[in-house]
Amino acid sequence: MHSRTELDVQARQASVALTFVRSPLFLLVVTLGVLALLLSITIPQPIGPMFWDHYLYLDAANRIQDGQVPSVDFFTPVGALGYYLFTGLQGIFPNGQPLLLASWCLLLVTGPAIALVVLDVQKRSALLAYAILLPFLVFSVLPFNTGDFYSYPGSDGFGIYNRQVCQLLYVLAAALVHVRDRRILVVVVAGAMAALFFVKITGVIAGTVLCLMAFAAGRIPFKSAVAAALLFFAVLGVVESSMGAVSAYIDDILALLAVNDGSLLPRLLQAASLNAGLLIPAGLLALVLFAAHLRSFARSLRQLGGNPSASALAGVFDQSFLWLAAFVFAGILFESQNTGSQAFIFLLPLLLKIVVDEVSGAAPKPRAITVAILALAAALPPATAIVQKSARAWIGAVNNVPLESRNLKTMGAVNLRPILELRAERLRDIYAAHRPTFDAMADAGELPSFLLYSDFDFQAGWLTNVDEAIDAMRAYETANGVRFETILNIDFTNPFPWLMDRRAPEHVAIGADPFRAVPPPDENVRAAIRSLDIALVPTCPVTNVNRMLLSLYQPSLEPGHTRVMLTKCYDAFIRDELKAAAPAASGS
Repeated sequence: MHSRTELDVQARQASVALTFVRSPLFLLVVTLGVLALLLSITIPQPIGPMFWDHYLYLDAANRIQDGQVPSVDFFTPVGALGYYLFTGLQGIFPNGQPLLLASWCLLLVTGPAIALVVLDVQKRSALLAYAILLPFLVFSVLPFNTGDFYSYPGSDGFGIYNRQVCQLLYVLAAALVHVRDRRILVVVVAGAMAALFFVKITGVIAGTVLCLMAFAAGRIPFKSAVAAALLFFAVLGVVESSMGAVSAYIDDILALLAVNDGSLLPRLLQAASLNAGLLIPAGLLALVLFAAHLRSFARSLRQLGGNPSASALAGVFDQSFLWLAAFVFAGILFESQNTGSQAFIFLLPLLLKIVVDEVSGAAPKPRAITVAILALAAALPPATAIVQKSARAWIGAVNNVPLESRNLKTMGAVNLRPILELRAERLRDIYAAHRPTFDAMADAGELPSFLLYSDFDFQAGWLTNVDEAIDAMRAYETANGVRFETILNIDFTNPFPWLMDRRAPEHVAIGADPFRAVPPPDENVRAAIRSLDIALVPTCPVTNVNRMLLSLYQPSLEPGHTRVMLTKCYDAFIRDELKAAAPAASGS
């Protein structure tokens, strides 16, 4: 028989287990476990607009596995954290669909961080902890943007960096607004800011606005702010001393600024107009709060004038309408630099706090109801947009067919409507048979379609072109007894080295948009281009974008490489030492 002490211990253990099962942390653990199971198999995704954007992660992962360091050994348009997380997760889940790997890899950082936030909040209110956690899980699990860039439903393979920043800002906002334990606050703030820095520099700028607001309002005491700052710079110092990646990353940012010299004001206005559906109720809410708390605000200003102290200053800034204004400003600033994002999701923890304060406080009932309605109107658009887009894409995929391929590994785990598959094949034939027409379009600076890179048929045809090019390269290698060890695709993305288990050249930029993300080649880039075994040039269709990119690299390819027709949709510059019985040249 069990002693009474043993029974008491078992009862306590059962009670603890039951408490954990009922807690928000259990939901977080279960969700992460389910995602791990989903990554252990290859789940095809419906092809979507600008779908090739996430292939950059495959290129970066392949380079990292070869020993290259982002920013140090090759130019990157954003920070390296996402690339490293993707590489690590791909090593654990080699069968994971790349889009899901890229979308969920940040949970390795945000998962523990939101767990700390929930751990602190649930001590006071499990309901509040659930209210913070559930939206975070929706935004993190569903790999979709809040904005629409194409009318047809499909997966959002673009804007992943921006989604990651928004998810980090959500965690940061939840900590700044709701966490009371100063140790947890310091750790989460420092960790989130360091992660923001290494994901996208505009993210850390937005995060700084949030932190400054919290500091001014007294939510982060001076000692805690100093501790968080020291931890942040300690992380940067370790990365810089071990890899030299911080200074190299800053050099990349300065190079990007030199390429992107447009005015900020039009971008700010565009960001505001694109998100007017939530910014209008958020603005109305700020006005309601300003009117409601005008007297206390004026009293705080008088106290500051009579007794200028840190506590008096905090009383001035710790106003709900100022919090909301600062968060909205940070969001507009960040979104002004984006194409695709989970815009303004980090408003939700603040809106939740505002509603709780108004409803549970001494606010008149009409005002509390008005605040709740406006907060809900500002909070719903991001969540409803993402849920609706995911439902349209995945339910609509029931009628999709898989894209047939031989060489695309998990990158080829996509599907699309049969009519679009047929259209993609017909257009490939037209592009190849009527090349002078598309040369003329490129000469005029026009794409064959205004939304070419969003067109599903283009994305599907592009994958088929890559598949055929790999067949042709392998046939060439077999016929001539050679091996293309270093491969470059003179296009936006270069998945060939990963697909063929080869190497990408060092120093050459990934995410090669010549209008905004490719600095003029320096001597390191020119030397890397000269040493290439093969450089591929897509021709289905010829575009002004790829022509501009080729113009940057062609002077380093000639002489030393000979241009040949590899397939009907790819030309290739083959290094002369490897060129033997090559196919007939296609012309320039």
